[in-house]
Amino acid sequence: MSQPCADLGVEGEAEPAARPAWPRRGWRRAVGLLAAVALNTLAGPSLAQGTVVVGSKRFTESYVLGELVTQTLKRAGIDAEHRPGLGNTAILAQALDAGDVHVYPEYTGTIVRELLQRDGAEAAGASLDQINHWLAPRGLKAAVPLGFNNTYALAMREDQAAQLGIDSISALAALATRAPQQAAALRFGLSHEFLVRADGWPALRQAYALPYSSPQGLDHGLAYQALAGGQVDVIDVYSTDAQIGRLKLRVLRDDRAFFPRYDAVLLMRAGLDATVLQAALGGRIDEATMVALNAEAEVDGRAFADIAQRFLARMPSASSPSTAAPPAVAASAAEAPPAPRGFV
Repeated sequence: MSQPCADLGVEGEAEPAARPAWPRRGWRRAVGLLAAVALNTLAGPSLAQGTVVVGSKRFTESYVLGELVTQTLKRAGIDAEHRPGLGNTAILAQALDAGDVHVYPEYTGTIVRELLQRDGAEAAGASLDQINHWLAPRGLKAAVPLGFNNTYALAMREDQAAQLGIDSISALAALATRAPQQAAALRFGLSHEFLVRADGWPALRQAYALPYSSPQGLDHGLAYQALAGGQVDVIDVYSTDAQIGRLKLRVLRDDRAFFPRYDAVLLMRAGLDATVLQAALGGRIDEATMVALNAEAEVDGRAFADIAQRFLARMPSASSPSTAAPPAVAASAAEAPPAPRGFV
């Protein structure tokens, strides 16, 4: 965790890839190749045996939520398997489109901007019904709002931000004019996905006229340690990250309201009945709860499966087999993969 900055997660397609090193015209082809590799790892006995496959991305919160979904299904008597850390948004979405993954945790802002490539006022204020209208042609739906908004933000060490007088993203942009030498010395360490997302660095840089270019890409899981160790000065964070409070970081205000809402939902195949998941998880996780769950993993070192088990043990048994029906998928010619148990 304390290795030099050059070693911090820059390792090909760690999460999701060192895409900034690829030629701009070639990164989409590279993502496709990496997605194909990831999908090959999904082909296994579980689908043939009728298991609901739950995916997750490669960061703490996604792992925890993936375990919550998996264990909720199992508590309802439904065969389910968690395939953790499958990759970035593009890879998970392709797996979902192909039917190799049936459900995974996602965020409304990511769905609208990254998957649906929609922007503007309509996209910013899109309801869940509107999002599902846009998703319908892909055979997907967003369901089970979990109860918290996990937006993107930029963060710095509190002492450095205070010394430089930076409390917002606009103030970060203005530093280049006010103190150009200090601005030039700032080292950005942004996650690989944030560097290329439609709602990430390129659009943020344009919206705020940020005079910084070629930030270093690193794995999100290593970014906090790099910031705390003084190896980088500015990182992208999620607002429910446990490390923000623990490391006493300053989250810069998004004073131009660039980032959309990122309400946590479950993105799934359209035919998957979300009744069990809605009963057990819908609206049950507010931001404080999610921060605490993340802290159990990152601060206390608990296993993701143990965190999920402890959380569900405190919840009413809404998803028990006697009170809830298993997921079901309406028969459709578009459903090419073999139907898992719990599907019809």
